[in-house]
Formats: sequence, C-alpha cells, structure tokens
Amino acid sequence: MTTHDGKKRELTPRQIVEELDKYVVGQDAAKKAVAIALRNRWRRRQLPPEIAEDIAPKNIIMIGPTGVGKTEIARRLARLANAPFVKIEASKFTEVGYVGRDVDAIIRDLADVAVSAVREELMAEVEERAADVSEEHLLDILLPPPPAPPGEPGPAMKTRGTFGGTAAIPVGPPPELEQKKEAERRKYERAREVLRQKLHSGELDERTVEIEVEAKISPTVEVFTGQGFEEMDMNLGEIFNQFLPKKTATRKVTAAEALDILTEEEAAKLVDMDKAVNLGLERMEQSGIVFVDELDKIVGPKTTTGPDVSREGVQRDLLPIVEGCSVNTKYGMVRTDHILFIAAGAFHVAKPSDLVPELQGRFPIRVELKNLTADDFYKILTQPKTALVKQYRALLSTEGVDLHFEDAALRKIAEISQTLNEKLENIGARRLHTVMETLLEDLSFDAPEKKVLRATVDEEYVDRKLAALAGDEDLAKYIL
Repeated sequence: MTTHDGKKRELTPRQIVEELDKYVVGQDAAKKAVAIALRNRWRRRQLPPEIAEDIAPKNIIMIGPTGVGKTEIARRLARLANAPFVKIEASKFTEVGYVGRDVDAIIRDLADVAVSAVREELMAEVEERAADVSEEHLLDILLPPPPAPPGEPGPAMKTRGTFGGTAAIPVGPPPELEQKKEAERRKYERAREVLRQKLHSGELDERTVEIEVEAKISPTVEVFTGQGFEEMDMNLGEIFNQFLPKKTATRKVTAAEALDILTEEEAAKLVDMDKAVNLGLERMEQSGIVFVDELDKIVGPKTTTGPDVSREGVQRDLLPIVEGCSVNTKYGMVRTDHILFIAAGAFHVAKPSDLVPELQGRFPIRVELKNLTADDFYKILTQPKTALVKQYRALLSTEGVDLHFEDAALRKIAEISQTLNEKLENIGARRLHTVMETLLEDLSFDAPEKKVLRATVDEEYVDRKLAALAGDEDLAKYIL
C-alpha cells in the first residue's frame, strides 16, 4: 500500500484486517490468518539471504460454503500487497497425460499477470514523455508541415582561381528567398501553437482524424502436444509477429481518442521489456499469490476401483508446485518456492483430511469460515465500501431516481435471505443478489418511463414483494 507521498507503507496485521473489513463482513479467523501470512513476507525480506531462502510461506486452506468471502479475502489481500494474483479452479485441471490443462499453466498465468502489471507501471512512468511525442505527432496530422516549393533553385555558384585552375564554391540562396522561407516558417509555427492551445482546451476533442496504427498479426496455429500446448501456441504466435512484416491499418477516430492511442503506442516503445520481465518475475517469485478454489472437488472417493482420471493425479501434480520447483514459462524458468498458495473449498462431502497426506502437509494453516447470519447479511447490505445498497442507489440514480431504504426493510431483507439459505441451497452472500433483483425488478423496469423522482423501500414493500415468494418453498426454488 502506498501513502499520499508515494512511499510504500508496510501494513501491520491489524491494519491489514482493518482494510479487509472495508470489503468483507465477518470471518475474523480467516482475515487474521492471511494478515499474518502477508506480514511474514515482509519479515522474511528483512532477514539475511541465507536465512530468508529457507523460510517458506505457510499456505492456507479456507473451509466454508460458497459465498462467505473466501475469494474476496484473497483478492483484496493481493491488492493490498500489490502482488501478482491468479484465481484458478482445481477442477479445471487434469493429471499429466490426459486432455486438459496441466498444473504448470497456473504458474505460466501468474508470470503473465506479473509481467503485464510491471509493464503497465513502467508505461505509467514514461507516460509524460510519450504524451509529448504523441502530441507532436497529432499536430503533424492536423497541420502537416508545408512542402518545399517545387523547382526551388539550388545555391548559386561562383568561381575563383586556384593553382590548378578554377573551382566552384556555393554562394547560397538569394536573401529574398531566405526571408520568404523564414516568414512561412514563423507563420506555420504560430498556426501550430494556436492548434496546440485548442488541443489542450478540448476544442478539438470531437474532430475526426485518420491515424495509422500497427495491426497485430495473430496467426491461429493448433499444436497437439501432451503437455504445455498453450505455451507452444503463444510462442509460435510471438515468433510469427517478430518475423512477418509489420502491417499498419488506418483508423478514423476523434482527436481525443487519437491522442490516447498514440500515447499508448509511444509509451510501449519507450518501455524496456527486458526490465519489465526481470522485475515481473522477481515480484512473482517473491510475492505472488495463487488462490486455488474448489480444492474439495479433486478429492476422489477412497473406494474408487475404476480409471478415475485426474482427481488424485491433480493433487500429486500440485505437490511440487506448492512445495517449490522450477517451471518453464515463455520468459524462462521461474521458481515457486516463495509463492503463497491459498486454497478454498466447501468440503461438504470430502474433508481436508481426505487429501493426499503430502498435500495436506503443504497447507499447514486451516481456517473455517462461518455461515452468514441475518446480522451478517444486514452488514453486507450497508457497511462495505461497495455495499449492495450503494450499488443499487447508484444504478437507479442514472435514471433520476432517489432510492431510499428504511432500516426495517433492510433488516427484513437480511432475515429473508438467511431463511432462504437455510431452506434451500446455502449460497451465502450471493443470495442477497437474487433477493434484491426480485425486490427491485418492477422499479428497475419502469424507472425510465415513469420518471419516478423518489422511491422508498419500507418493510411493507418488502413483505409485498418477497414474503409470499419466500413462504412458498416450491416457488422460491425457481425465483429466489
């Protein structure tokens, strides 16, 4: 996290929890565990290299039903740490040798995320220089420099005597021609400055211009290999882009859009990609975070006697990556020793103890996330920075509607959401989305036409819209 003066500020575990509280309600045990894990990274960086190298991150398993905040905690933690982050679902991967993605793709994806993030940071550093260059380019398009006059005489020549005869020496253009050229140059510069001022003031933002942009060639090549076929496909695409001739395409855009496009192109040219790759890989290796969701879905039944592909095999493939190994990416070999892995799963059927013993040992910290109560639902509706109530108010304000929720109505919505999760499938905080959509369906539909200036949601309105649906279990299954 950075302070107002741009300096990086390392957060204490308590401060990390306070930041997470702004977005995730409850789940104090999980927040505490990830806060300690993040702080331990800072502690490791303060140690001598010979000690720091042997200190591995303490990976975490979050156990809890869907919709209670597991993914959000991991995502917000990565943003706080400014760390490369990828979320993957364990059920999408297969054992090596079977059709599907292999687990090495996790690290390749993380490397791409890290390098892209550093590249954007470096582009931001050179944005001012790029903006100056692109502005001159745009002015050249809007007001091309005057061409040289056709048939302009070259410099006059005169002769003088030498020991070997005579030699011609240039005299230069006539003074009148020089004065005319200087006047035209000054006139052009004045017109260019006037145009520059109009560009800065926004007067030219909607003016249409034609610009040439580089057209990227992305040939489609299908490569069928046993392992790492995605990497092979990407590498072939890059090779083609390097050796095929560059093509440009002409686009008609507004001056404002042209300035953005040209600035981005110039910034990309100014960035040292070798530096971006080196910094990105270093950041990934030292502070990368991988969130492995649906971990319980790769726990197979103990009594399976058939060819149950990929379940236990995926667990065993994950072992070296979580423990620490080298993975080949398009940027070269990267190490996974200090990447933090946060796994999550509902574990309704299987238990963490059903994982293969070696993988259990790679996740020493286990935290259980609690089911959400009516009080939690009420806090989710009102407390977070991007609370659901704030979102709906902002959406309807675009139609000129001032949406107001009475406190009793919010309490009622929270109670109905908890009841539905108990009677039907427990989908956690996502139940609030279904309830709120049903509650505000008519208002959202009619708002553009009826021109409602103010709408108040009270307890009676909630009862009228939701109580009957919530009471009819058969109907609630399909609607709520």
